[in-house]
Amino acid sequence: MKRPVSAPVASLMVCVFSITTGEFVIAGILPDIAADVAVSIPSAGLLVTAYALGMIAGGPILTALTARFPRKPLLLVLLVVAIAGNLASALAPAYPVLFVARIVTALVTATFFANAIVIAASTAPPGTQASTVSKLVFGMNLAMILGAPIGTFIGNDFGWRATFLAIAACGAVGSVLVLRLVPDVRDATPGTSAMAELRVFRRRDVQLAITVTAVGNMGLLTVFTYLSPLLVDVTGFAAGTVAVLLLVYGVGATFGNLAGGRLSDRALMPSQIGLLASLAVALVLMWTVSSSIVFTAILVFVIGALGFSVIPGMQARVLTTATAAPTLAVAVNASAYQLAAAIAPWLGGQVINGGLGLRSIYLVGAAVTVAGIAVSCGAWLRDRRVAGVRRSATST
Repeated sequence: MKRPVSAPVASLMVCVFSITTGEFVIAGILPDIAADVAVSIPSAGLLVTAYALGMIAGGPILTALTARFPRKPLLLVLLVVAIAGNLASALAPAYPVLFVARIVTALVTATFFANAIVIAASTAPPGTQASTVSKLVFGMNLAMILGAPIGTFIGNDFGWRATFLAIAACGAVGSVLVLRLVPDVRDATPGTSAMAELRVFRRRDVQLAITVTAVGNMGLLTVFTYLSPLLVDVTGFAAGTVAVLLLVYGVGATFGNLAGGRLSDRALMPSQIGLLASLAVALVLMWTVSSSIVFTAILVFVIGALGFSVIPGMQARVLTTATAAPTLAVAVNASAYQLAAAIAPWLGGQVINGGLGLRSIYLVGAAVTVAGIAVSCGAWLRDRRVAGVRRSATST
């Protein structure tokens, strides 16, 4: 029977929706921002890069520095900073101020997600960590399919600054819900120092879990980065239909995320390997049928579903391998995802500039996904080998 979303998880979902909308909505209001602060579109696009780099650098550092802080008060402080960052973005008088405001907001994002995931997982019934994480990721899905379009609509009708004001207001609502409904979770090992938490990265299984996140997601992120020109220039969709297809992708991502969480609860590593293998096959199929409008549209939904189906299991894998420092490990895992997102555009650009053609990005994405499968298989085999050694030691 499907379990209802608990009040703490629902509260955290609202916060995830708010923060993630602030990340995704930039694409929809970029021309308005550029015109208002008198910079070029490429310069305004650097706001996206700044946000990603802020998450990559800020997540691990801030999480390590706040290792000794109680989780719920820390979560509220991080939300206040995110709200202030969005308010500063709305009120920014010039581009440099806006740029700094986006970086400040990004610096707390990964640490917030890490603490939110640990809190949600700690309140979940045994054996349901992955599906609980998928409910938090659902907040991200909603930001993709509802938050970004609504934010773009607000920006088009009331100005881009109103978009950031609305995001800040949503974050304020989430903060109140967290204050009232989220329990004050205590760590199993309170008072952990930053250096003690950093020692967890000596563990081979933790290293493999984070590597899987970076490599396993990079293939799809490469395809997604260039999805619009692939749909228009390769398949032949009208430019006006791309927004609809991105919505289809988002709906697929939502279904895949929730289904992937339940599958990972049942069999974590086999599900992860099977879903990544299915994604690789789907990307090859995209290359094969890329001239067909009907089949490509169907596969847009499929790759969205498969791409997000692996995320809850990847997060749960990090939590189970890094029990001594779960928050820092999840923050680094989020940075690994952002690193993959930062490398993906460069990788796709190399493919195009190398003369392989735009369509070949599908095959490159599949090949990188296969590399993620290889790392996952190595991690699973290592788990089984270690478990076998422990059983042998116990029996003797």
